[in-house]
Amino acid sequence: MAFGINQHDLIVVTGASGFVGSAIVEELLRGPGRIRAVVRPASRRPPAPRERFEVALGDMRDLAAMKAAMRGARFLFHVAADYRLWARHPNEIIAANVEGTRAVMTAAAEAGIERIVYTSSVATLAPQPTSPADETCALRESEAIGAYKRSKVAAERVVEAMVGQGLPAVIVNPSTPIGPRDGRPTPTGRILIEAAAGRMPAYLDTGLNLVHVDDVAAGHIAALERGRIGERYILGGDDVMLGRMLADIAALTGRRPPRVKLPRAPLFPLALVTEAAAQITGREPFLTLDGLRMAKNRMFFSSAKAERELGYRHRPYQEAIKDALDWFRSEGMLD
Repeated sequence: MAFGINQHDLIVVTGASGFVGSAIVEELLRGPGRIRAVVRPASRRPPAPRERFEVALGDMRDLAAMKAAMRGARFLFHVAADYRLWARHPNEIIAANVEGTRAVMTAAAEAGIERIVYTSSVATLAPQPTSPADETCALRESEAIGAYKRSKVAAERVVEAMVGQGLPAVIVNPSTPIGPRDGRPTPTGRILIEAAAGRMPAYLDTGLNLVHVDDVAAGHIAALERGRIGERYILGGDDVMLGRMLADIAALTGRRPPRVKLPRAPLFPLALVTEAAAQITGREPFLTLDGLRMAKNRMFFSSAKAERELGYRHRPYQEAIKDALDWFRSEGMLD
């Protein structure tokens, strides 16, 4: 059954001030319907007022606030998440992503939301040694590296269990979004900024799947309209080696590409030092133990299922890099 959004529909978007959430809001505003953006009271970048758009304040773990946010809504995009690869207190990440998802989904079920798109991550999928991973490559929580990945696996299991009880949710798994409006920035956005500033003279032999954040947003809308309840869909782009990505950034910024490929093992003591310093400063370190452990695998993924069932498409990753750098520059983040 295909769903369509009409002008009277109210659509709730959690995490609407975040990177992916703000892209979804922009995509929705191109079509009909009214949007209720749920953001934390302490959000650093609250959405600006605009037509057909309202803001509801509330932490996603606050069940009462989530129930209030769902009132009168037909559709829900649950995008909010704590996306950090390091935290002084890792349990904060797990609590936000697991208990927050449980509260949001409980509120949506009680409100009778007709259709839900839950934003998971390829972090819930196991990378494959010889081919891109697809939706069948589910990762067990015990196999997940770090608090963020464990929390996303656990949260996805919460949603799947509630689907079994009648929750009308479709799951999407974005790969590595890049592009405009990455205000925090995300861990990948930090790599782009550091590389554009010439502060990455060397790199690890690893790879990732890069996708324009606006294509991820369009994939969310397609999942709402055409996705199957209980199914997961990878919303990815191009598989790219890290060295290739850094060379592309160098070409766009007029810098020399890094030539030195580093082994992972000697970097673990340095990661220990940077994490110890971060415990004192509270600033998320650029090099982390979990990041090094993840770099062992090439995070390559296939979006064939989403392309086949949702009509999902993505632009070349080079356009995403350029749009990201242009936005960072316009915000003064490349100074």
